[in-house]
Amino acid sequence: MQQPTPTTGAAPRLRRAVTADHAALAALWKRSVVATHHFLTPQAVDELYTAILREYLPGVEELWVAEYEPSSPEALGPNVPDPDTLRPVGFMGCNWPQIEMLFVEPECFGLGIGKMLLGHAQQRAMAESATLTLDVNEQNPAALAFYEHMGFVVTGRSPVDGQGRPYPLLHMEWRRP
Repeated sequence: MQQPTPTTGAAPRLRRAVTADHAALAALWKRSVVATHHFLTPQAVDELYTAILREYLPGVEELWVAEYEPSSPEALGPNVPDPDTLRPVGFMGCNWPQIEMLFVEPECFGLGIGKMLLGHAQQRAMAESATLTLDVNEQNPAALAFYEHMGFVVTGRSPVDGQGRPYPLLHMEWRRP
């Protein structure tokens, strides 16, 4: 489990997602994508949002959620409708050992949420001697830098995304320390 962050004093917890989480995770996905995927048009974001909600979230083998305890509403930021309920601040979907998606609430960027989620997958990969892989949009340099910082290296490139759209993907693999 992650140590408390210096800015909040609270530590998020990690749990498996359930179907009831999908709407909140899709909304988190959209906020994160709007903040980071500047190459997407609003129409493309809306189309992808529908696919995330209807296909991608239900379609991954494993879906992990990072959330703060209700006793730490200060960790959730100013836009929390009800601080007495748990609120996802990040999630990761895997078709093991491929990480299919990892998104963090924009107000929580830099607080270690992505590191906690990715670290969970890295620990499992080490325990199982698995080769952990992922794809990242070439036009998302912050995500690329994050994954490189976490020990991933680029192993290939595709000129289009998995749906054939003109959003190049970089294929990455984790190099164990």
